[in-house]
Amino acid sequence: MRGGSGHRVRRAVWRQRRSMAAGLALTAAALAVSGFGGGGGGQGADAARGPAPGRASPPVRLVSAPVRIADAATVRLLRPGDRVDVVASEGAGAKARVLAEGARVEQVPAASAEGASGAGALIVLAVPRKTAADLAGAGISGGFAVILC
Repeated sequence: MRGGSGHRVRRAVWRQRRSMAAGLALTAAALAVSGFGGGGGGQGADAARGPAPGRASPPVRLVSAPVRIADAATVRLLRPGDRVDVVASEGAGAKARVLAEGARVEQVPAASAEGASGAGALIVLAVPRKTAADLAGAGISGGFAVILC
């Protein structure tokens, strides 16, 4: 009789192992989907969901973008640290569009460095890389103006 009961015990333990393994797999899948899993989801899963409530999003990397402003007198009003909106216009009668909002002025070259070219004045702004590319592309075809924030 002893041999039969031992076989039943082993069978019961084997079934429990299978049940536990299945339950563990389901729990792991549920944790991975819910975002409570520790580290297994990687950064790709976090990036797809965005920052969790209460967590700061990663800082945006800023680059320096030189921008020629059409009105040199306006540039003389600016100081490093000022915030400006950059507006582009394709010409008279064209609708103006805002290319950068709240851009920080990094440098304002001295008036003597600009000379008397009458072609506006150069400033350097700290903006995200995408905005810098937009500014560079728009600067080829039109002039820029700034609005002090």
